[in-house]
Amino acid sequence: MSVGNSGNRPAPRTVNLPLSGDVTQAINPWKWVFDWAGSTFSLINVNLGRSSDPEMEQRILQEVGSYGRQIGRIGEAMQVLVDKLDRAALTTEERHAIEAFEVQLREINRLKQRS
Repeated sequence: MSVGNSGNRPAPRTVNLPLSGDVTQAINPWKWVFDWAGSTFSLINVNLGRSSDPEMEQRILQEVGSYGRQIGRIGEAMQVLVDKLDRAALTTEERHAIEAFEVQLREINRLKQRS
């Protein structure tokens, strides 16, 4: 009787905790049990949305940046535009929207500074 990997087991998967690196696989801890049947049955399935091209979305996440990084870049670009904005020409609702956006960016920056 031999001890060790029989060659029939799947390779161990890398696990990343939140904020510790790229996390791009579906959260499906029991998937390995059902892989042999090609089934999507599991006890827990988390789907973060539909995509018309999931392979391209995966490639963008791996090669360009996470959703957070992409949104962060959009926020940085929006802040440049907001800084050049004539707020006197805005309605009260529009000023509130800009202020809420800036509060959110400040909170994000505060959290980044703490880590």
